[in-house]
Amino acid sequence: MSQDSTDRIVADLRRWISGAPPGAQLPSNRALTAQYGASPVTVQKAMRTLAALGLIESRPGIGTFVRTVRALGPADLGWQTAALGAPPARLPTLATPQRTAAPDAIGLHSGYPAHDLLPARLVRAAISRAARTEAALTRSPATGMPELRSWFAAELARTAPAAVTPATARDVLILSGSQSGLSSIFRALIGPGQPLLIESPTYWGAILAAAQAGVTLVPIPAGPDGPDPDEIDRAFTQTGARGFYAQPTYANPTGGQWPVEAGQRVLDICRRHGAFLIEDDWAHDLAIDTDPHPIAAHDHDGHVIYLRSLTKSVSPSLRVAAVIARGPARDRILADRSAESMYVSGVLQAAALDVITQPGWRTHLRTIRHQLRARRDLLITSIGDHVPQAHLERPPVGGLNLWLRLPDGTDLDTLTRACEARGLIIADGREWFPAEPPAPYIRLNFSGPDPDRFAEAAAILGNTLTSR
Repeated sequence: MSQDSTDRIVADLRRWISGAPPGAQLPSNRALTAQYGASPVTVQKAMRTLAALGLIESRPGIGTFVRTVRALGPADLGWQTAALGAPPARLPTLATPQRTAAPDAIGLHSGYPAHDLLPARLVRAAISRAARTEAALTRSPATGMPELRSWFAAELARTAPAAVTPATARDVLILSGSQSGLSSIFRALIGPGQPLLIESPTYWGAILAAAQAGVTLVPIPAGPDGPDPDEIDRAFTQTGARGFYAQPTYANPTGGQWPVEAGQRVLDICRRHGAFLIEDDWAHDLAIDTDPHPIAAHDHDGHVIYLRSLTKSVSPSLRVAAVIARGPARDRILADRSAESMYVSGVLQAAALDVITQPGWRTHLRTIRHQLRARRDLLITSIGDHVPQAHLERPPVGGLNLWLRLPDGTDLDTLTRACEARGLIIADGREWFPAEPPAPYIRLNFSGPDPDRFAEAAAILGNTLTSR
């Protein structure tokens, strides 16, 4: 029988069902086969179509019936309010990470690179090989796969001066993404109610992790060259803080990098105050105009807690990162991670290690540098042509984003909604400030899909600003 015959049976039965009471039994498949002169396959296909539409339900051994629609009222979950009580801390409400762009919209809000900027061939091959190894069936050590830990330690040691004893594999803990590492570091080393110095603006995930840990943030203003070391020194003296969270290399959202001398001064300040520098090297592999030079490579006495992630450069699906810490600090972070997640998937670790040890990995890093530069410059040019009101203090030397200051008085809520209505999704810069922002900012990701639409995106932003 043809598809027309199946459709005719479905149409006839839908009319019959519309007039039948819930629970009414349909004729058997044998009876329908005889009635329509159809093959059993055609009747079965028609019944599957009706079931997929939610019109009928089959009861094995009994028959097929008109589906009963249960008229249920909304669930009453109000009892949970009394059971849970007030939350211990009100977490920041972040709109940007939850937003999804419509298929035809231009999305400049994401924090991830487009697929064509990832080593897709290496990743797919690595996942396939990892699935065939013992890692697919065995439990990974709590500290992580030894070979992967050795790789992270060797990467940091490559830039260490001769006078500094480099970190070893024992100092490395593998994480399922750096976000979980931030939560553990803040809980284990800072503690609820204790102050933590933090750059402003900074990564919104660090602000969220601090709120979850109950840590009190002390913002330190930072520009393209990072914060003023004297301001950090004064803040340590005034607050007695135990640590300073920073992104010295290709900061999110500015894309700035600290001068080497500034990094050394900040490390000396942390030593003098007996404090930790929590160095988040999230964009180590996303260099454009400079090379990364981790401050942790100059640390020989455990003052730097170093985070490095592969999520943005390898694949968002391989959420693998590492924290490098020494002494009791390392042990406390490990205890916190073990209590929360026990260990990281061995398959993910094996796949990540496979990618970063392939000869093609270094080729990919050289290629992505040129690709990021081209996309960055294209978006900067587009913004200059269509949004003269926006101010870019300095082009980012690495990372994925432009950080634009808008005219004073710009209503960011109105702007983001109006842009979205016109097909452009942008990120409200307020989410990157641990306190009140000093001016209106937006963050635009130049590594997303459709760079050929950057001019269109800039035109939408410029026209929306002009018409506000």
